[in-house]
Amino acid sequence: MDRSRICKACDGEGLLMDDEEWKYTCSVCGGSGVMTLGKIPEPDEHMDVDEMNRILE
Repeated sequence: MDRSRICKACDGEGLLMDDEEWKYTCSVCGGSGVMTLGKIPEPDEHMDVDEMNRILE
């Protein structure tokens, strides 16, 4: 895999982990682990989070 396309936020795993070791889908790459050329790494819509800033689905 081309290292330049790997998501730097999750290091290509598609998951992020908080300080309490809760794992959740990477909000930068959408869980794919790969950044697509021309894709804006910000979500299209407002994201709901809890008091620990974890994304609510």
